[in-house]
Amino acid sequence: MNFRTTSIALFVCLWLVQGRIGGQGRGAAPAPDGRPGALIDLTGYWVSIVDEDWRWRMVTPPKGDFASVPLNAEGRRVGNLWDPAKDESEGNQCKAYGAAGLMRLPIRLHISWADDMTLQVESDAGAQRRMFQFGGSRWQGGEPQWQGDSVASWVRQYQSRGFAPPFGGPVPGKGGALKLVTTHMRPGYLRKNGVPYSENAILTEYFDRIEFDGGSYLILTSIVEDPLFLSDLFVTSEQFRHEPDASKWNPQPCKVK
Repeated sequence: MNFRTTSIALFVCLWLVQGRIGGQGRGAAPAPDGRPGALIDLTGYWVSIVDEDWRWRMVTPPKGDFASVPLNAEGRRVGNLWDPAKDESEGNQCKAYGAAGLMRLPIRLHISWADDMTLQVESDAGAQRRMFQFGGSRWQGGEPQWQGDSVASWVRQYQSRGFAPPFGGPVPGKGGALKLVTTHMRPGYLRKNGVPYSENAILTEYFDRIEFDGGSYLILTSIVEDPLFLSDLFVTSEQFRHEPDASKWNPQPCKVK
């Protein structure tokens, strides 16, 4: 990925974030559910492109480094209690691999259809599996899980309200996008240095696919809402590049650091 491609991809991410935040609560037109109604193809192998926030994504930040996360006083208090040795001894090595933190890690994804109404997303980092359920929640109670309960829907091209694609670049999500709302998550970390989210957090995600400069890319916009630990929405954007096969796929267990 050359400098021009990287720059355009980053501006596309910002364009998408502006559109997503501006459209919160306004509701794009829904599409038919599941594989029969798929507006874009997300299947295959994908690798994350870490061009920004390197110091928080590629390495474990030091304790107390909460820069750019809108933590409230309680969030900072809990974050400063981070103890990786304690997490290890209590079997909580996967606290940074829950749904609200997983996609920010340097990872590879394998996306496939488990059935016509369930899109399955596996990660090599932490060997996690997320299940995106179309047709409404299937949550039946019980203990919250790392990956929570993700309700999926297709949304058609949203109105950008005046934001134009940068530098004449591609229009993201031309056919539509995948929207996810995840709840019932086990408490975990937004970053590996103990930045917390609670079991009451709500994670909203949008997956867009673009074809550009000879390659295929996913752009993921993530919005975390957690009144217990956050004073505002925590909004991030991640990029993934398509890979031709599984030759680099190598699942690894969760690590506390």
